[in-house]
Amino acid sequence: MLLDTASLYFRAYFGVPDSVRAPDGTPVNAVRGLLDFITRLVQDHRPDDLVACWDDDWRPQWRVDLIPSYKAHRVAEVTEPGRPDEEEIPDTLGPQVPVIVDVLDALGIARVGAAGFEADDVIGTLSSRAAGPVDIVTGDRDLFQLVDDGRGVRVLYPRKGVGDCDLVDEELIRTKYGVRADQYADFAALRGDASDGLPGVKGIGEKTAAQLITEYGDLAGVRAAAADRTSRLTPAKRRGVVEAAEYLDVAPTVVRVARDVPLPEFSPTLPAAPRDPEALMGLVERWGLGGAVGRMLPVLER
Repeated sequence: MLLDTASLYFRAYFGVPDSVRAPDGTPVNAVRGLLDFITRLVQDHRPDDLVACWDDDWRPQWRVDLIPSYKAHRVAEVTEPGRPDEEEIPDTLGPQVPVIVDVLDALGIARVGAAGFEADDVIGTLSSRAAGPVDIVTGDRDLFQLVDDGRGVRVLYPRKGVGDCDLVDEELIRTKYGVRADQYADFAALRGDASDGLPGVKGIGEKTAAQLITEYGDLAGVRAAAADRTSRLTPAKRRGVVEAAEYLDVAPTVVRVARDVPLPEFSPTLPAAPRDPEALMGLVERWGLGGAVGRMLPVLER
């Protein structure tokens, strides 16, 4: 089981009231919510291995170099020149992230990131390496491109909490989007995604993107059809694709999840008991996590 950790702690933050606080009054709703998510996922799906995949770089420079608008609308305003871009997040969420790091480490749950890459790329790499079935837990549709029925790779896409997830397999992607899972990245590049700052091709929305990818096989096929005056593309679609050439030259590289990221050595095995009980108890007392950790430990032991 591979967790898109930031996706889940953002969901926890907005789903759990900020009245959930530590003894000193500090909000810990994202921390408690994430721990409860992990407990429910382990209880429901019983994975042997579980990795909390991490954004060591939420907006990698190599993606920004290709498409400067990539996630640009999420960049927090900074006053110090030369500082790396910071993601704009709620004031009461930012301080909870180091607590999440400390608690996962004390529990012994693997937390893995890679310099210069997003959690998506870590997930892509680990899912490609896996010898057995993989469940990817995320609220990010970009990871649908990794779905592979033959290898048992599917996405658990939460509707509300993680106890109510869409099980995304190849059939669901075909039914909902009209493309194959292995076409999803090209479809997404053509369609664009405002939430990631990807403009897509002017005049081509989700339905048209799916029709074009299905008819011509992939993005290269669509571009070849646009360059062929005898193809069946309408003048408007042809013009849109041709005029978006500069974007389409680089969009697939930005949209496709990396699958060969160098990762540190780690053990993905889900712990049956905390790695550092003393540190964990200190965190429980400081941050008021007794309920969440108390619910998790018996599930891990089982």
